[in-house]
Amino acid sequence: MKLSKKMIPFMKACVPVIFLLLMVLWNPLYTFDALLCDGLYARLDGISPKIKIISVDEETLDAYGNFGVWSREKTAELIEMLYADETNAPAIVALDFLFTGDSDEQKDSMLKNACEGKNHIITASNVVYRGVTKQSPEGKLYYDVWNIDMVETSYTGLNEVTQSGYTNAYIAEDGCVRYTKLTEQFEGNTLSSFAWLTYKTFEEMNGKEAVMPETMDNGMLTFFYSGQVGEFTHYSMKRVLDGSIPASEFKDCIVLVGAYAPGFQDAYVSAAERGKPMYGVEIQANMIQALQEGKTAVSFPTWIYLIVTAVVIYLFFLLAQKQKLFPIICEAAVLIVVHLVTGRYLAGLGYTISQIYFVGSMAACVLYFVIEKYVIERIRRRKMLSTFKQYVDAKVVDVLAKDDQFKTRLGGEKRNVAVLFVDIRGFTPLSESLMPEQVVKILNEYLALTTSCILGNNGMLDKFIGDATMAVFNAPHDLEDYVYRAVQTALDMRAGAEELAKKLKEQYGKTVYFGIGVNCGDAVVGNIGCDFRMDYTAIGDTVNTAARLESRAKAGEILISEAVYEILKDRIVAESVGEMELKGKSKPLMVYQVIGKKEG
Repeated sequence: MKLSKKMIPFMKACVPVIFLLLMVLWNPLYTFDALLCDGLYARLDGISPKIKIISVDEETLDAYGNFGVWSREKTAELIEMLYADETNAPAIVALDFLFTGDSDEQKDSMLKNACEGKNHIITASNVVYRGVTKQSPEGKLYYDVWNIDMVETSYTGLNEVTQSGYTNAYIAEDGCVRYTKLTEQFEGNTLSSFAWLTYKTFEEMNGKEAVMPETMDNGMLTFFYSGQVGEFTHYSMKRVLDGSIPASEFKDCIVLVGAYAPGFQDAYVSAAERGKPMYGVEIQANMIQALQEGKTAVSFPTWIYLIVTAVVIYLFFLLAQKQKLFPIICEAAVLIVVHLVTGRYLAGLGYTISQIYFVGSMAACVLYFVIEKYVIERIRRRKMLSTFKQYVDAKVVDVLAKDDQFKTRLGGEKRNVAVLFVDIRGFTPLSESLMPEQVVKILNEYLALTTSCILGNNGMLDKFIGDATMAVFNAPHDLEDYVYRAVQTALDMRAGAEELAKKLKEQYGKTVYFGIGVNCGDAVVGNIGCDFRMDYTAIGDTVNTAARLESRAKAGEILISEAVYEILKDRIVAESVGEMELKGKSKPLMVYQVIGKKEG
C-alpha cells in the first residue's frame, strides 16, 4: 500500500503527457493550432521592391471587356511594351494565366511572337491530381492522393517559346494557403512550380545558385508571407498599356501578370490575413520572396519534439503536486512563454512546431490544480465545517471558517483545555424495565440536553460513549475563560437533569441523574483515527483524569480536580471531598465537589 501511494504522483503526471502525445499525433485541433502558429510565425517584414504585379483588375476589364476575348492580344502588346527598350526591360515576366488550347490563330501567333526571343518569359500550367489505388513494392495497397493524372499547359506555340511552372494552390485543412510544393515528378520529368521556376531563373540571371529548401516527406513546405492583401506593388494593366505607367518602372524586376478581380475566381484565404481573400498572383509573389529570403520551414522532427515537451510537462506536473496554486500558475505561464519564444526562434531556423497542444496541456494542468487545490479543497473544508457544526456551536464554526490555520489546527497540536465527562446514573436498571424504543427516546432526550448545554457555552461536543458524553473546551479554537465555561456547562446539565428527572418520574415511574467530572490541563488535540474513520478529539492524562472523576461522581455530583478549583475558587462554591485514588494515577488526587456559583 505504501508503495502504491508513493507511485500515485508519478502516475498522475503521466496523464498530461499521454494527452499531449495523443493530441500531437492525432492533431484534432489543426485549425486552431494553425491560427495560433500563423500569428506567431508571421514574418511580415516588408515586400520586395524587385517584385511587382501588373494586375488585370476591374479597371482593365471595364476598358477592354471580357478577358477571354482580348487576353492573348493585349498580353502580347504588354510584353512588347515591357521589352521595347532592352535597357529598361524587366528581369522576368511571369504570366499567371493558363493560355490553354488554340484560340484565334492570329492572336495565338501574336502572343507567341511577342514572347519569342525575349528573355525569361514564364507561363502558368496546372497539375491535375486524381487519387488512385496503388501497390507498394512490398505488395501493400494504398491510396495515392498525389497521383498526377495530367498537366495542363499553354497552347503548343506559346509553350515552345516560354518556360512553364504550375500554379496550383495547396489549400490546407483550415482553408488557408500556407504550404507549397516546389517540384513534382510526372512521366519521368521534373516539373517546377511557378514560384520556384521564377525564383530559380532570377537567381541564375544574377549569377547565383538557387537553393532548394528542405521539404517534408510529401514534398511540401511552409512558406511565410512577406505582405498582406494588396501590399505588393501592383499596377493596373490598362494603365501600363495606355502609358500612364512607364515600362521603365519595371526595370530589372520580377513582373507578375495576373488576375486582380473577383470574376476570375482566383482568390484564396492566406495565412497572413484571414479576413480578406488574396489573389493568386499575390500569393505567388509571397512565395517567390519567401524563397529569396529563406522564409520557408518544415515541421520539426515530431519524435524529438514529443520527447522534450513530454519531459517538461511530466516534471512540471510532478513538482506542481507539492506546490501552492499561485506558483503553479506562474510556472505554467513561464513555460508557455518559453514554448512560444522557442517556436518563433525555430521558425527563423526553418522549423515549425505545434503550439496549441503544449499550451492546451499546460492550461489543462493548471485547471486540474485549480480544481484540486482550490475547488475541491473548498468543498472538503465546507464539508468538514458542516460536520463540525454537529458538535461545535455554529457561530464557532463560522469563526473557524475564516481561520487560515484551521487545517493545521485539525492536524494535531498540544493545547491547554478543560475536559468534561457526564454519564447517566441509574440508566441500566431503567433501560431493563422499558421497551427499546422508550430507552432510545430517553437516551436521545438526555443527549439533547447535554449537547445543548455544551454548545450553549461554546464547548466542543467531542463524542458520545454509550450513555456518556465527552466535551472539550478551548479546542479547536481559542476560547476565553474556558475552564469556567466547562464548570458552567456542568451546572447547566445538573439543572436540566432535575427537570428531566421529574419528567421521567411522571412518565415511567423511574428517574435518572447525572454524574459529572471536570478537569483541565494540557492535552493533544487533533484528527485521530485511520483513513476511513477519523475523529477530532483530545487525548492524554488530562482527559483520562476527567473521565475518572466522572466515574467517581455520585448522582447529581459535579467533581472537579484541584487544578480546576485553583483557577475558579473565587467564582464558585466548592467543597473538598478529600483525596481520591483514581485508576491510572500513581498518587491520590485532591477532588472538589461543585455546589454552585458565588453571587456577584
